[in-house]
Amino acid sequence: MNLADMLTYADIGQLTTIAEHYECECKRNSKHELIQSILVMLNRREFIEQQVSRSSANDLRFLNILLFDGRSSYSLEELKALIGQTAFDGKLEDKQKTESPREAISRYKRSGWLFNGMTNSTKYLFQMPNDLKDRFRHEFGIMLRKQVCRTSEPSMYREEQNLCADDLALFLRYVRDQHIDLNQEYIMYRRNQQQVMESLHVSEPLVTKGGWRFGYGRTFSSYPNRFALLYDFAYYHEYIAEDGMKLSLTPKGTAVLDGGMKESMVQIFRFWLRLYKQAIPNLVSLVYWTSECAKEWITVSSLHQAIGWLIKPYYYDTAESILNERILKMMLHLGLLRIGENEEGGAVVQMTAWGLKLAGKSPVLGGGKLQTAIDKSW
Repeated sequence: MNLADMLTYADIGQLTTIAEHYECECKRNSKHELIQSILVMLNRREFIEQQVSRSSANDLRFLNILLFDGRSSYSLEELKALIGQTAFDGKLEDKQKTESPREAISRYKRSGWLFNGMTNSTKYLFQMPNDLKDRFRHEFGIMLRKQVCRTSEPSMYREEQNLCADDLALFLRYVRDQHIDLNQEYIMYRRNQQQVMESLHVSEPLVTKGGWRFGYGRTFSSYPNRFALLYDFAYYHEYIAEDGMKLSLTPKGTAVLDGGMKESMVQIFRFWLRLYKQAIPNLVSLVYWTSECAKEWITVSSLHQAIGWLIKPYYYDTAESILNERILKMMLHLGLLRIGENEEGGAVVQMTAWGLKLAGKSPVLGGGKLQTAIDKSW
């Protein structure tokens, strides 16, 4: 539902509050005049630009969540939980140091960002106008793109395209052809791991003991990043089975190989979004903003400057390491991104044509049909 519709259904109390918040000049006892004056104010071209430029980092993080969340309405408790996710850098504005989530929600209602539902079943839920979301997303993108540093194409760069899907088939073939024992933790012994790496198009160093590894999938603690994703994909789709301390190909996995079928990169991409969202709840938005910022070659350092403040550190994983290792490097493996170095030795990135096409299918990668598809793939 768009802003005009929500204003029409809103009670005169909220309309008056919004009008007073923006100092609209109109009769406070006329609902028609209140709606018209608010629409004129909020539909001004510079209104969204001013809202984005004047909002705090926490408000913008909250807004970013709403822009990429597939839900159309929220309960009070859900909104309070989302607001709680936005303060993680210790840089709260004075007015927000003592502001409770409930007070923040009231402020968002005064600003016209949130409205109560229109029916008896939704009147205690909160919604954001769809057209307001679109305008905020557009202005948000303009703000972020202004902060990235464009650069020339590097003399050499790395691009992987469909190699994830190819390597998944190679891994299934290896499981079919080899006798693979598992240890007490149901992990392949290092000899088998090394053989798998030698058979794949993209090899990774094996995980060494020490350090921490958790939060990015079932086998992330024991296998290298990219291979852990492929292993988890095969396991959750029941292509492989860990049975009796042995790893074997299932009838479903055999049918995939015998039929010459190859998993779509889109399916693997969706699975990655699902797998990593526990550690990076706003991963969908970060992929989208990366695609918006990196249509041309840009420096990774400037990309971190532009979107790093949206990334919440995850235990010992900093915002910078999450962007570099968990997002950009995995986007490279998934064929969405190419990575190189400029003449100064700094990392540079650019979205691939396929990556831009995938990101452009929907302005909200995590919502609607795509979110449903992610849920089905789990």
